[in-house]
Amino acid sequence: MKKLSIFSALFIGALALAQGIKFEEGNFAAVLAKAKKENKLVFIDAYTTWCGPCKLMVKNVFPQKPVGDYYNANFVNAKIDMEKGEGIEIAKKYNVKAFPTYLFVDGNGELVHRTLGYVEEKDFIQFAKDAGDPNKRLTALKQKFENGEKDPEFLKNLASLTIYNDAEFAGKVLERYFAGKTELNMEDVQMLLSATQTTDSPLYKTFQSKRAEITKVLPTEKYDAIDKNIKISTLFKKSYKADTKSWDDNYFLTEAQKFLSKEEAEKTLKKAQANRALRDKDFAKYEKLALELNKDTSAASSEELNSLAWNFFENVTTKSSLEKAVVWAQESVKKHENYANTDTLANLYNKVGDKKNAKIWAEKSVALGKAAGEDTGDTEKLLKTLSVQ
Repeated sequence: MKKLSIFSALFIGALALAQGIKFEEGNFAAVLAKAKKENKLVFIDAYTTWCGPCKLMVKNVFPQKPVGDYYNANFVNAKIDMEKGEGIEIAKKYNVKAFPTYLFVDGNGELVHRTLGYVEEKDFIQFAKDAGDPNKRLTALKQKFENGEKDPEFLKNLASLTIYNDAEFAGKVLERYFAGKTELNMEDVQMLLSATQTTDSPLYKTFQSKRAEITKVLPTEKYDAIDKNIKISTLFKKSYKADTKSWDDNYFLTEAQKFLSKEEAEKTLKKAQANRALRDKDFAKYEKLALELNKDTSAASSEELNSLAWNFFENVTTKSSLEKAVVWAQESVKKHENYANTDTLANLYNKVGDKKNAKIWAEKSVALGKAAGEDTGDTEKLLKTLSVQ
């Protein structure tokens, strides 16, 4: 009976797994060929391994029977990491910049519809139905806009579908949307801010002209802080030359001091240069700038300290700098102890050779992580290496 119960449980588990979306194992060319042969569209889950919402979709939505029934019947489904193998070129081709993005393409690889983000079961099925309806596909929606459609809900939906992959077009949509709005709610304000990244954006004028309406939703100081960040972001883009990986310090500092103090402008530039050095994998420069910027971390949050300490763990080898990172991790834990920062502290202790403290904090991290429902696999691997020493 016990064996029968185990078999039944395994059968039910296997059946549950079989109910969700079935993803093809072949390469993209093979997926397109199959779609063309079966006269279906391809559904692509464009994901990354670090994307939280991507993992939640895999856990909560993709396995659902109604989702699997619809997607398996109507699409050839592909799940592609946008940062590995052919996924890198696919991301470029379809301008995938946010994750998860869901692409619907025909057998020739032509994009017909797209959306993104964590989506509940019913909406996820509705997106698929829209992709299958030529009148509701993105190309049709764009044409409807070009024909002069002014319905606010239509414009808002179209903007949400294009804002992360076609910012210029989304800007035009939102200009029309906000031109017809006399009052703004929080959703309107958030949409406007997400589309207004620089002062060169046409929507920056809307941001300025609707200050009175926005400050009914946001505090005035919050509006001013956002305005300052938009100006700074604009200066970053104009000061950094990607082809030479160089900064025009004089231009940035001259322009920034029109709305920042000299000290604040210099610190802001140094932070930007440190972040860019990390992104460019110039770890020596990043290490130098980060140490200069973080001589006093008393005002830093637990999250900021943990992020800084982890960056050093991953990218820095100088022992004295790693010892400084240990101090940052300790400060992070003191401010708010959690799985993430205790894991960082354990890894840093291990990297500087303090195996005793590494084990103590790894054990604590695993306990905290399990209590919070976190995936503690990596910390447990570290703990195993420490336990055998």
